[in-house]
Amino acid sequence: MKKLYTSLNINKVIHNPIDKRFVKAADTVSIVREQNNSRIVENAIWWLLLEQTDAGFKPSKYTSFNTRYDKLNTPRSAGYQAYRHSRCVFVVKGFGETEFNNKKPMHYFDIQAEHGGLLLGGLSRGWLNNQTGEIITSCSIITLPPHKKLGHIHSKSMPLILPQNESIINNWLDTTVNSVEQFSPLLQPYIPQNLIAQQIDKPITHHPINKPELIVLDN
Repeated sequence: MKKLYTSLNINKVIHNPIDKRFVKAADTVSIVREQNNSRIVENAIWWLLLEQTDAGFKPSKYTSFNTRYDKLNTPRSAGYQAYRHSRCVFVVKGFGETEFNNKKPMHYFDIQAEHGGLLLGGLSRGWLNNQTGEIITSCSIITLPPHKKLGHIHSKSMPLILPQNESIINNWLDTTVNSVEQFSPLLQPYIPQNLIAQQIDKPITHHPINKPELIVLDN
């Protein structure tokens, strides 16, 4: 992950990202985005839609820690403008998946990069506090249709794992790139690098169940 931050031209001496193994929706996380022609690590609330209260901001009643791929091009959807003007990247070692049946969790998996880390594609938004003038940043991860190699782990979706290609990442983070048609190939289920999937008892305790499984990258 340190190498990934370096490859994104982030100075970790100045920008110190949050480093936690277990993150819940609506927690504060670190994202990489472009601001004033430079890339920064910024803390953001992992819930794209926020509501202002007397005490600040809180997550909206509308679930928005993920943004579905098929809503990105729907005008007036939560992620439509952000997809065109404020895309971001999450630098992570891996991600967790929970499979539900009738709203009951059936199993939990940790999925990590076999080597190095992952770059997840996401969106960010800024929210102006009318009382203090402070700007709060929120974010979401883009989710894609389920991948056949991950279907036994999570049957409904997978996160957008960006290829670690300099040109793709540069365009993704470039706020002047508003023609999103070039990103259409990224919105298909794709695994750009080998993953290790490990079933666990619960995310908070993280006790392994069974042997880890290698998920081989797509050609």
